[in-house]
Amino acid sequence: MLASSIPYQVTWEKLPDDYVLDDEPVDNINQPSLAAALTESLELAGKLPGSALTTTNYGICATLNGRIVIKAPDWGYVASIRVPREEVVRSYTPNLQGDIPAIVMEFLSDTEGTEYSVKPTYPPGKWFFYEQILQVPNYVIFEPNSGALEVYKLDASMRYKLQSLESGDRYWIAEMNLFLGTWQGIRENRTGYWLRWWNEQGELLLWGSEFAEQERQRAEQERRRADRLAAQLRAAGIEPEN
Repeated sequence: MLASSIPYQVTWEKLPDDYVLDDEPVDNINQPSLAAALTESLELAGKLPGSALTTTNYGICATLNGRIVIKAPDWGYVASIRVPREEVVRSYTPNLQGDIPAIVMEFLSDTEGTEYSVKPTYPPGKWFFYEQILQVPNYVIFEPNSGALEVYKLDASMRYKLQSLESGDRYWIAEMNLFLGTWQGIRENRTGYWLRWWNEQGELLLWGSEFAEQERQRAEQERRRADRLAAQLRAAGIEPEN
């Protein structure tokens, strides 16, 4: 029995190969970029194990009373899958194919209004599905235009509780051993708010473009140092070697 008054029998079954998935586009142009940014920094920081799965608008399945339910969070992280990746190309069934997602995220848009839905009847709402059926420990709702960020965590009663900020303006995600917070700036020609990761030491996990900029600045510093040294040698009457 789930937390609602409606009994559900939840089973974990592989999605049939002939099951027709919805082929709807994402809500807006920003969602893929927001999701890709989260995954890229994890990978570059070595925080994405080979058995991990990150998802973007990708079906996560459960079977309720013999009926398949699929929700596609805008971004999700599964610490470990136990099957070859070829078996999860179309969808993912927790418990059967690997871990329950450690975190799922929804990016609010003008057209989507079900992130807070606790509807328990079939098909259940997103909130109810993540909280009561999948029991995902962390549920994130992010509004990219304003930068508003809500992080919910399952408490002892298996209900989502809004979390308080830690370490200034960030939230601790224990299952990932990382902080999550907002950052304002430019990426891929989009100026606005982004979700970012920080490690335990408070260091920002960088994107590839930021690594490249670091290297450029380091090379420039080395060039300037070499130029100063050459100038000092010439001032002493010594011609520096090329």
